[in-house]
Amino acid sequence: MHSSEPRHSPARRRGLWWGLGAVAALLAIAASAVLFWPRTAEVAAPAPSPRAPAETPLPTPEPTPTSTGFPVNTSIYDTSALPQVDVFAVIPALPVDADPSQPFAGFAARSKETAAPVWADPTGEPVAALPRDFEFDGTTVAVVEKQEHWLRVLLTGRQALPSAGNSAQPSGWVRTADVDLTPVDATVEVSLTARTIDIVRGEARERIATDFASGTADTPTPLGRSFVMMTRVVPEFGYTRGNPMIYLSVQSPTLDGFGGDPAAVTAFHYHDARSGAISNGCIRLDAEAIAKLSQLPQGTGVRILP
Repeated sequence: MHSSEPRHSPARRRGLWWGLGAVAALLAIAASAVLFWPRTAEVAAPAPSPRAPAETPLPTPEPTPTSTGFPVNTSIYDTSALPQVDVFAVIPALPVDADPSQPFAGFAARSKETAAPVWADPTGEPVAALPRDFEFDGTTVAVVEKQEHWLRVLLTGRQALPSAGNSAQPSGWVRTADVDLTPVDATVEVSLTARTIDIVRGEARERIATDFASGTADTPTPLGRSFVMMTRVVPEFGYTRGNPMIYLSVQSPTLDGFGGDPAAVTAFHYHDARSGAISNGCIRLDAEAIAKLSQLPQGTGVRILP
């Protein structure tokens, strides 16, 4: 069929331009739809979190005591102004051993300098000074807790006399940087009920006594943790028959002093009478057992069980 309009008439040209314009409009609408239709990836992506400028680092929180240890302390202290920890000292600021049933840490500590400051609380100020040397020793002490910057140690002396307070085994904190550490591979375990004494190294036990003498009801042998303070032959004590005495860091729970001294130290020592609850608190043994105990270094842990 043929149109009645001439091939190049104005009406035909207007229809052609109108058709082209409509096509162009449709193309423009389609392009706009492509440009402005939300794309899945852009809609799902969260807005970026605001960041602090690179030149402004986030603040570091203050360290606090945690299971990993107390924060480091690098302050310098005048230890000559602090009371000295020794066998005769009574220092009320020192805490007693809070949990004497716990194991030892396997180290002994000794001050690197003339004395090392000692803390009751590592977040406070030092309350005493542990000397490097003392005529009655007790300066190499047992470690019961080891942290990166701090060590909790047992100490000689007392928090109080038995007549005035708690005379149990004192303890304190020293800085790791202030002391030399020595590994200790043995502990001594005493059972008052079983009447046995073992030297324990790891899983190995060497039984060195199946009976001994210990304290009476009025002057009992002190229980809990302590350590070898000093090993020495004391000829004037004839009952030892020339065998060494192994003095411990712990003292009598009932006697303020003994033999005219302002201390009542517990010891392993030889005695001819060495069975039953008959002593002033010391543990009396035969010569063979004393010889084995005398080989243990200062700072070796000792645990006395009921």
